[in-house]
Amino acid sequence: MTIFIEVVLPVLLVFAIGFAVQKWKSVSIKSVSVVALYIATPALVFQTFYNADIDRQYGYMVLFAFLLLFALIIVNKGAAKIAGASEEKESGWILATAFMNSGNYGAPIILFAYGEEGFAFAVSFMVLQAIIMNIFGVYYAAKGNAGARYAVKAVFSMPVTYALMFALIFQLTAFSMPENIMGTVDILAEAAIPLVMVILGMQLATMTFSQLEWKDVSYSVFVRLIISPIIAFGIVQFMPLDPLLANVLIVSAATPSAATIVMYAVQFDNQPKYVSGVTLVSTLLSIVTITVLLMILP
Repeated sequence: MTIFIEVVLPVLLVFAIGFAVQKWKSVSIKSVSVVALYIATPALVFQTFYNADIDRQYGYMVLFAFLLLFALIIVNKGAAKIAGASEEKESGWILATAFMNSGNYGAPIILFAYGEEGFAFAVSFMVLQAIIMNIFGVYYAAKGNAGARYAVKAVFSMPVTYALMFALIFQLTAFSMPENIMGTVDILAEAAIPLVMVILGMQLATMTFSQLEWKDVSYSVFVRLIISPIIAFGIVQFMPLDPLLANVLIVSAATPSAATIVMYAVQFDNQPKYVSGVTLVSTLLSIVTITVLLMILP
């Protein structure tokens, strides 16, 4: 109960504020998202990587992300084969389960649970997941209709990509940011996490339980909240990871389905109601599963 009150509840209250505002005023989520995507989040990414001591642990983080992704894809392909599911349904399952909400859900949870050091890892993983979603998420949403060119274009249209590139340039050279400009970056970065949390609450307010295929939703929620962290736990056992990073990766793997994937499902008309339903249900149930996981982890 202590973990729920001190770690999970503060995050839920911010989500609830976004939810309430959206129900009350019907704010344009797209407009608020632009501020987060093009201003606050790139500032946070630049700040994190500019100040980070990039070492071998970051390489293991990249390896972990791809191993987890491919493991979840294999799980879904196996389940689809056993169930005799169509290719379209298989793609929907992958969309709903292989891509986690490590940014506007996982990062604040990790901040409250593990402090600034764990949060730095969480932001790094968030950027990596954003890139993965813009490649593999687009592919499975479009299932080949958009092609590799669209995926590459999507990656290079992300402001966080350039924030990451500039931060790495500073890391690899003797250049440094002037203190007054870095102060501006720091101010904007502070707004990023609260803003994306509010946006998630607003997005949840637009989702409904109506006409959900509960059998498929239950399967996907189980994979996202239970199977994914179990696979993540297995992967980290074979890597010489910092114990804090290992916990951050496991918690990130246990977060609900990514809200960004809902936008892809809508854009490419790939079972948008199903994918948004999984996102909604997994977010609600994660209140319990994340609390239990934080109690179990050392």
